[in-house]
Amino acid sequence: MSDVLSTPMVFKNYKTFNYTLAGRPLVIESGKMAGLANGSCLVRYGETAVLCCATASEKPRDGIDFLPLSVDFDERMYAAGKIPGGYLKREGRPSEKAILTSRVIDRPIRPLFPKDLRNDVALTLTVMSVDPDCSPEITAMIGASIALSISDIPWNGPIGGVYVGMVDGKFVINPTEEESKKSTLQLTVAASMEKVVMIEAGAYEVSDEDMYNAIMLAHKEIKDLLEFVNAIVDEIGKPKFAYPSCELDHDMFDKIFAFCEKDLMNALDTDDKNVRDARMVPIKDAIIEKFGEEYPDLPTQMEELVYKMQKKVVRRWLLVDKKRVDGRRMDQIRPLGAEVGLLPRVHGSGLFTRGQTQVMTAATLGTLSEAQMLDGMDNETSKRYMHHYNMPGFSTGEAKAVRSPGRREIGHGALAERSLVPVLPSEEEFPYAIRLVSDVVSSNGSTSQGSVCGSTLALMDAGVPIKAPVAGISCGLITAEDGSWDIMLDIQGLEDFYGDMDFKVAGTHKGITSIQMDLKIDGLTPAIIKAALELAHKGRDYIIDEVLLKAIAAPRPEVSRYAPKMTTMHIDPDKIREVIGKGGSVIQKIVADTGAKIDIDDDGTIHIAAVNGDQADAARACIAAIVFEPEVGAVYTGTVTGIKEFGCFVEYAPGKEGMVHISKICNKRLEKVEDAGIAVGSVVKVKYMGLDKKGRMDFSIKDAE
Repeated sequence: MSDVLSTPMVFKNYKTFNYTLAGRPLVIESGKMAGLANGSCLVRYGETAVLCCATASEKPRDGIDFLPLSVDFDERMYAAGKIPGGYLKREGRPSEKAILTSRVIDRPIRPLFPKDLRNDVALTLTVMSVDPDCSPEITAMIGASIALSISDIPWNGPIGGVYVGMVDGKFVINPTEEESKKSTLQLTVAASMEKVVMIEAGAYEVSDEDMYNAIMLAHKEIKDLLEFVNAIVDEIGKPKFAYPSCELDHDMFDKIFAFCEKDLMNALDTDDKNVRDARMVPIKDAIIEKFGEEYPDLPTQMEELVYKMQKKVVRRWLLVDKKRVDGRRMDQIRPLGAEVGLLPRVHGSGLFTRGQTQVMTAATLGTLSEAQMLDGMDNETSKRYMHHYNMPGFSTGEAKAVRSPGRREIGHGALAERSLVPVLPSEEEFPYAIRLVSDVVSSNGSTSQGSVCGSTLALMDAGVPIKAPVAGISCGLITAEDGSWDIMLDIQGLEDFYGDMDFKVAGTHKGITSIQMDLKIDGLTPAIIKAALELAHKGRDYIIDEVLLKAIAAPRPEVSRYAPKMTTMHIDPDKIREVIGKGGSVIQKIVADTGAKIDIDDDGTIHIAAVNGDQADAARACIAAIVFEPEVGAVYTGTVTGIKEFGCFVEYAPGKEGMVHISKICNKRLEKVEDAGIAVGSVVKVKYMGLDKKGRMDFSIKDAE
């Protein structure tokens, strides 16, 4: 029997590497798990653990002109000691937070792959344990970089990432959960040893200077981290595999470009996307007619060929001639427009136009019970402000059906949401759930920042008392081989496609509320970052003053007549049971009688919503009567509701009765109550004397005179 027993497992290649990041242990384990992946590691940061695996196909995918990279941040609810909600009780589609994290990790990694690689590459980052003080997102980013770096997949990394907070005016690297709650900055930075490759930020009106300093501090921390990562790669990294280059044939490109260069320049020299697209049709037909026999694969390569030819022209204009496709200066914004109140039945609406980009944003106000419930690994359970972004096919002139939102739509909605959160009023100031929907009705560059501007308009039109208007603008970048560069303000579609950067910044006059940076190159220098922040600030100041505030100077003083009317009151938590009643009987009657909707928090806060103010006031009065407690020495006007031999009962507040003993009706002795001229229905004044010796409420008519 002993001959068939297995021998103990020995992991011959198992290694661990230790580092201290922001005062907490970072441990990289390799060689024990996921041995069939091209590269893998288990990353432990504090008590957070993420399994990071990088795999690649053996052969390139045919018929594509891009890198088929997928990045999946895969949440496991057991990591936080939770059972998933819903009927199935298992993880389903990724949460919005997981999708946003996947995008944050994708952005710094994608530009560092070889441009001619077409093999499928998949990064799977499985969160297995969560320590609230050690971000699983940062842990996964570091792990993704290490898994790729030690694998045989061609990649020009590594990169590192950290999170920067700002607590009491001081920067904190990778803040704890408690520090994050107090932080006015939520900044994620990814960088190589030489350059910054990704910036994602949410901020409570942080200045350009503070944002720049925070980015530089993050880069310094990342450089130290990368020395540790490079040591791991030197010890266990694999040689990179060879792959067939999928570059276009250079001779073919040069020949076709020379053939159609003048026509191509003429086609691109317009600020109208429709005109440009129409001019390109005969050029493509002429290329096929001229070179179709010589290059049989030309029809399948046409899109990539046209992309690279247009890119060559646009970049040459920008670098050499300082000429933009639509004739603007490098620091000039396209024509702008803003309108509010276009949709009469919605609670607030705003249409923002920048060139051929148009975004219609609608605001809807609801009760706090309509806030979104969240089922995730962290401790956030709900949010009252929701922003959704849609970009249908007609916005770009494409004939395609409407489908559920993809990762891009979710990402743009979250970016606009993050941009507006810092200026929203608190629940106490404005007890509403708020949903904004930004529908892109025309797209030619920077729709996400158009959504930010449209959102400011819609919120103000809805009567939401925002603290300051927020505008968003995008800066582009063009770089030359000699290291020179130039920045463009308000990039349109072609400049986004063919430029090197999309640096989106939203904020108020006072400071930045969000940043998102996409790159097509290997990173940014400090000088470029500083210049982009300064130019973006000038751009958003202009949009706020010259466009948004001219469309609507301030939030409307009242919410729309179609919006629910909200009021808030606070009661003693011990009185909640009285308001609800047995089996909910009391609160149900109030709702039925007034038509109001009532939500009660555990701390005694009551939110009342109704179609009109009278209904809300009626519900408030009913609740106030239930919880009313008379004040000793105060005089109340009430109605006699009953008479007994020993005295009478007086309703001193709606639904509240007290007894006046016969001896306290007047200053003379009475045989019966009626002798004082009192009958049921009589209106009398009573004074509350406090509790008697038996603990009963004691009222007096004679002392109220």
